[in-house]
Amino acid sequence: MELKLTSPSFKEGEFIDKKFSGYGIDISPELNIENLSKDAVSLILTLDDADHPRIKNFNHWIAFNVDPVDKIPEHLPKGGCVKSPINMQQGMAYGNFRYRGPKTPKGETHHYVYTVYVLDIKIKANRFSNKKKIMKLAEGHIIQQASLTGLFTPNR
Repeated sequence: MELKLTSPSFKEGEFIDKKFSGYGIDISPELNIENLSKDAVSLILTLDDADHPRIKNFNHWIAFNVDPVDKIPEHLPKGGCVKSPINMQQGMAYGNFRYRGPKTPKGETHHYVYTVYVLDIKIKANRFSNKKKIMKLAEGHIIQQASLTGLFTPNR
């Protein structure tokens, strides 16, 4: 079956609540993963701004070596190495070692893409690794992938 990424906080193509943004309390939303492979060893989670004016798919968040679970809880803590509520590492992005949500310039609406990659290995990298490095290390080991796209505008 096909991997599916959803959130109880917003549906595909809908607006992301301000609390998950840089204009709110900037916490990560709950993410639900359906049809996770039994061969999953780890997950990579990313958040990218697809409409950034200077850098296409500007990376806001990269988490790797995430335990292969079907529910990513809301409000994940900051830190390069997180042990609770789930084991994971967070790397270098707009949010260094943490989730940093949408922060669209006032008057604009951007598409933000949450993606989960399911791997058959754990990545050998440290917290100073960025998305480019993590994805290079993941090449040939991604067995499933799914995305969830939400919209954000600060004026809403």
